Amino acid sequence: MATVLLTGARAPVALHLARLFDAAGHAVVLADSTRHPVAAATRMKRAYRRLPAPRRNLAAYAEAVAGLVAAEGVDLVVPTCEEVFFLAAARDLRGHAIPLFAPDFATLAAAHHKGRFAAEAADMAGGPPETETVTSAAALRALGYQRERVLKPAWSRFASRVLVRPTPEEAAAVVPLPSDPWVVQRYLPGEEICGYGVAVGGLLLAFSAYRPRYRAGTGAGIAFEPVADSAAQRFAAEYARRTGWTGQVSFDFRRDAAGALHAIECNPRAVSGVHFFRPEDGLVAAMLAGRPAVPTERRTLAAPLAMLSYGAAEALRRRAVRAWWRELRGMADLFAFPGDRGFVVPQVLALAEIAGIALRSGKSLQQAATDDIEWNGEPLA
Repeated sequence: MATVLLTGARAPVALHLARLFDAAGHAVVLADSTRHPVAAATRMKRAYRRLPAPRRNLAAYAEAVAGLVAAEGVDLVVPTCEEVFFLAAARDLRGHAIPLFAPDFATLAAAHHKGRFAAEAADMAGGPPETETVTSAAALRALGYQRERVLKPAWSRFASRVLVRPTPEEAAAVVPLPSDPWVVQRYLPGEEICGYGVAVGGLLLAFSAYRPRYRAGTGAGIAFEPVADSAAQRFAAEYARRTGWTGQVSFDFRRDAAGALHAIECNPRAVSGVHFFRPEDGLVAAMLAGRPAVPTERRTLAAPLAMLSYGAAEALRRRAVRAWWRELRGMADLFAFPGDRGFVVPQVLALAEIAGIALRSGKSLQQAATDDIEWNGEPLA
């Protein structure tokens, strides 16, 4: 039996991973910097431990994690959100003994920067469309205005500040900086899918692809259905091989006008594709023992409370409330799991905590949900 520390307990994917590790007979310790992260409510854990916010005080965070690893006898630390960068910095740049399931810090940083990822993967089959990185308004103007472009910060998540086919006025308002670089990428008009993978030593052992059906605004998916896409899996396998990846890795893909699939960015962390692995599918063995795993969940999954708020708002905008209600009734609750408690109250508590942070800081709910664990290229050595 292994003891596994799962960080980023605020994320639904952390809850699912806790259940998978517990079902496989391993001890689970959950950790995060919030009081009421949703995964902490699971019965399928040994403990929940609150940590300092890594973005506020990396030294305190690194020492707390290293202390927790020693105190609990942790065999593997599995990150789920952007705390992965701070954990890798603690291990690789500050010398803490953290058995982290993630690549070295430099590899993570290159994958996270949208311009660097696009440059490194440009020659791969299914690689990104034409992408330029700009660090000043003058450099952006020098590229000339073209409608069929996407502008987005090089360091960002959940479609934050992304401009899809911007107007001249919107494009002119963007002011890239060396500390806040942007990328200009050719717009692809086709279907979007996402992929989640687990690799060890450059070998892709597990992969699931899915299509977002509803989103929280323009950001994270709140309902998604599994898809089979060999092109997405081939790209993920080649990227893992080329980088020697060990850990979780995720991609956003989009089809061009001819239907060809292209990776548009990389997320070096867990995403909702985790939910398509059932306990018997072997995802835990992929992480712990390097064995292949294949997802078997075929249902469309949804976060019901989010679907009743963000999903309903989207349905109203589309004037498709009847179709939304019909789809919602046919979706499975991603929080439901045999032997574990109901998760309505934990979701409400977690949301209330984030709402309080948003009110005090003047940030949006989405910003408040990740502000203390985001990494935007700042030095961490």
